[in-house]
Amino acid sequence: MATASDDTGTAGMDVSDLRRSAQERSLDREDLDDDPFRQFEAWFKRACETVALDPNAMSLCTVDERNRPYSRTVLLKSFDERGFVFYTNYESRKASHMESNAEVSLLLFWRELGQQIGIRGTAERLSSAESLKYFASRPRGSQLGAWVSPQSSVISSRALLKNKFEEIRRKFADKSIPLPSFWGGYRVLPRELEFWQGRDDRLHDRFLYRLEDGGWQLARLAP
Repeated sequence: MATASDDTGTAGMDVSDLRRSAQERSLDREDLDDDPFRQFEAWFKRACETVALDPNAMSLCTVDERNRPYSRTVLLKSFDERGFVFYTNYESRKASHMESNAEVSLLLFWRELGQQIGIRGTAERLSSAESLKYFASRPRGSQLGAWVSPQSSVISSRALLKNKFEEIRRKFADKSIPLPSFWGGYRVLPRELEFWQGRDDRLHDRFLYRLEDGGWQLARLAP
């Protein structure tokens, strides 16, 4: 059980005893497809059937110009043999990082399954046509929100956002909402995908696909 710190005015907790048993699943070489994208699809379909909330949530890690790492959660919106797609404001902090250093990592973690997939590769912008196709499919409120938020910028209050939202809503009343020039997608082109299955006694199963000479090599990693 986690215990709170003593009454010294300093925040802190001892969480070293927070543990849970691993899933009763195993992962062996014969369980894995030679193609990491087909393997990803198989695990992702199971997650969609099992995970109640946001199975497509993934951590995106970038670094700034001083090589300081940043992580945040984004939503996977599509994937195929080319890579993994998410959308954002092109003037956001994450976009600024990716424009100066395209090396990124992604992590999807499904607690209910005791599984995670780590992806490392490079990020590239989608074409305007691809971004527009997805933007047109979004709920109208989300389309308006893309116009409103100066993502990652310091703002004085939430009221500023609400006022801007009403302004944009009136501007596009009874009109189709166009794709903002500062908003769109990125595709992460992977060179490594790691599939992790939790096991008892912390002896987890880990397999790494690595792109080498145009083909995918697969190896088991120690936990």
